[in-house]
Amino acid sequence: MQTKIIWQQNSQKADNTDNLAFISQWWSSLGNKDVTFAQRLIPADGALDKINWDKQRFDEFFTLNNPQIRGITVYWCKLNSDLERNTTPYQLVLDTRRQQLYIFPQSQNQLIIRVGLPEVSYETVEMTNPETECQQLDGKYLLTLRDPIGHIEVKVNLSPENLSQLKQTLLE
Repeated sequence: MQTKIIWQQNSQKADNTDNLAFISQWWSSLGNKDVTFAQRLIPADGALDKINWDKQRFDEFFTLNNPQIRGITVYWCKLNSDLERNTTPYQLVLDTRRQQLYIFPQSQNQLIIRVGLPEVSYETVEMTNPETECQQLDGKYLLTLRDPIGHIEVKVNLSPENLSQLKQTLLE
């Protein structure tokens, strides 16, 4: 399945209507869920990958109430608020892997809004050329990565399928 679902106003692409329906269904599914809401300016060169999405002062975290797309307008309320907010986009991009919707408002085409489920943050451990060991136990595999200088050991239990996938990824 594709990870980015795109709807664009006035697009003649065959899947444009289906994409809006999919995005609308996803948006509605966020009712009573905690979301992050962030707005950023689009860089002058249009390079969206240069946008810094790290938490900033005016970013919001709230429970979304009654999220809907009516026509092409995106509507929402904060929980315990009667104030319905909305924006009419010229483009919507749903990142299904990160569970985030990027809204490009018609009224402010230099702005992008990102709404989605809170991101999971991972603790990162970096090792350079660790010692490796792999043992087979009860049809599964135990991969051990060891950094003798940093005194760090990471043990990873892998199914045969996960081991195959790891081998394939390493060969790419």
